[in-house]
Amino acid sequence: MSTVPVLTHGVMEAGGSYNLHAKVPAGGGDLALPYLGKAAQSCTLPPEDFPVVIADYGSSQGKNSLAPMRAAIRCLRMRVGSERAVIVSHVDQHANDFNTLFEVLHNHPERYTLNDPHVFPFAIGRSFYESVFPREQVNLGWCSYAAVWLSRIPALIPGHFISHVSTGEARAAFARQAADDWKLFLSLRAAELRDGGRLVVVLPGLNDAGVTGFEPLFDCANTVLEKLAHEHVITVDERKQMVLGAYPRRRAQLFEPFNADGQFQSLSVEHYELFDLPDAAWADYQLDGNAEAFVRRHAAFFRAIFVPSLASAISDSSRRQAFAENLEQELKQCLSGVRTPLHSFVQVMVLAKRGPAVTPSPRSNTQK
Repeated sequence: MSTVPVLTHGVMEAGGSYNLHAKVPAGGGDLALPYLGKAAQSCTLPPEDFPVVIADYGSSQGKNSLAPMRAAIRCLRMRVGSERAVIVSHVDQHANDFNTLFEVLHNHPERYTLNDPHVFPFAIGRSFYESVFPREQVNLGWCSYAAVWLSRIPALIPGHFISHVSTGEARAAFARQAADDWKLFLSLRAAELRDGGRLVVVLPGLNDAGVTGFEPLFDCANTVLEKLAHEHVITVDERKQMVLGAYPRRRAQLFEPFNADGQFQSLSVEHYELFDLPDAAWADYQLDGNAEAFVRRHAAFFRAIFVPSLASAISDSSRRQAFAENLEQELKQCLSGVRTPLHSFVQVMVLAKRGPAVTPSPRSNTQK
């Protein structure tokens, strides 16, 4: 079994593309807002002369963080009043498009700082598979869809690019990596949360049959990749190296660290729920019959979120851009022949910290 030489996945497509096309993660995050509100109401607050700290783990370009942060701040204001300082720290990889994030935080009409001068946004360019805050500084954490990405890609996937269709040694390698990364993520967050803090994690998931809901889109994209390799748009070796470092987990995998006594590193699960997430693009298509708009939305979604990771197998930057353009156009053609909804699944976990956390051991070469 070969190991992928590029150990990290790509960040989301820059220039605000993710903000424009990440409607699926936005919809999944919306389902978790009531649980984030309850977490904001129940988390322990710091002493009055300290600011309340909210951590947004995996913020990307910021637009999908606006509604969650507004909801959390609104609930916190009911507890602490209008004068208390609230810090919101957006965490993502150093290569993230922070320019777009800051533009959103400064100018978006639904920005959470609007009419609240005592909210202070920060940004941290670091993997959340590392420590990103000093110990016991975070009161409320939010992580929506980002923890589906592994810290590294453990194996190539013959014939495809997604982990849940892999078999044999590759499948086992991804399962091990996902288990290790989940424990590391939880350990680091436990160290950063104050006692009584809350962490809300939103993740794409699998149903009981092991289905993500994205299979039609991924299979079309896989067909397109083979076509691009056959037409020499990409090389055969580049195609082999194209693997997504995303791993949708089952409920049992998320709960595995808590199995012994219901706690892991001072964290316990307060709530878990699995939701169906209907495809908004399909709903619009059923109403207006605009097939071109439907396939365009699905292709743009795939490009904004997944193509940067696939393109990381291409060393030349100009060829990466051409690859993205070619893939999107070919993907629209493929999707036109298999118009079907992407009814995916969303998992929401609310974690509470009780007691001191054990400092996790450092690990090299880990990135979010």
